Order: sequence, then C-alpha cells, then structure tokens
Amino acid sequence: MPKAHRIPRWGRREEGFTLLELLIVLSILGLLATLVGPQLIGYLGRAKADTARLSIEQLRTSLDLFRLDVGRYPLQSEGLAALVERPGSAPNWRGPYLEKREAIVDPWGKPFVYVIPGKHKTYDLYSLGADNTPGGEDENTDLTNW
Repeated sequence: MPKAHRIPRWGRREEGFTLLELLIVLSILGLLATLVGPQLIGYLGRAKADTARLSIEQLRTSLDLFRLDVGRYPLQSEGLAALVERPGSAPNWRGPYLEKREAIVDPWGKPFVYVIPGKHKTYDLYSLGADNTPGGEDENTDLTNW
C-alpha cells in the first residue's frame, strides 16, 4: 500500500480569518451601530412617553371610580396612594382601584404628580418626563391630563 503524500507542517495552509478580514467586518459592524443606535434609542424614548400617556388615562379612570364610590377625589394629603390602599377618611372605599402600587409611578421611576384642586382641571395629573423638570421636548416633554 502506498504511503499518502504528506505536506510538511510549515507548508500547510491554516483555515481562519486574516487580520484584514476581521478589521473590515468590525468596521462594518461599527458603521451599522452608529447609524441604527440613535434610531433605537429614539424608539425607546417614544415608547416610554406612550406608556406614560396610557398610565395617565388609567389613573384618570381609577380616580373617577374612586369619586363614584367615595363621593370625592382623593385629597392632596392622600394622593394617588388612595387608589391602592384605603385612606382613613374614605368609608365607602371599594378599592383597590389599581392592582399594583407601581401604577402610580411613571416609566422613568418618578411618582406621577397629582394636584387637587388643579390649575387646569378639577385635578391635575402629570409626569415631568425623563428629565423630571418642567418643560422639555421629545423624551423630556411633560405628559398631562389636560
């Protein structure tokens, strides 16, 4: 039986990527991240703002249910916590009107602001956005019930 012809170790070609190929792939990935990254961050900011708007609507509904049962909206001293736990001054309370205490916190981790009597409506309910300061644009805009 004839012996198989062997290529010396130094003459064999190793399989794999060259440094140039790796650099090209990394630069393409970097370019994609630079172009797509800001778009994804923008979508995330809009999603939080949309979530805050929906949460305000849910809070408005819960506040109206509280009013129907108790005959008034929660007092300023009771705040939105009255939707989750019975306040001492509400004998006709039939709640909880919200399942979780987290529902009174905006998507940025700050409590929704509840002011009664309100400047714009019977009560004002709002979130100050991502920056937690009045005013702002995009993700920092204030989200209100008026």
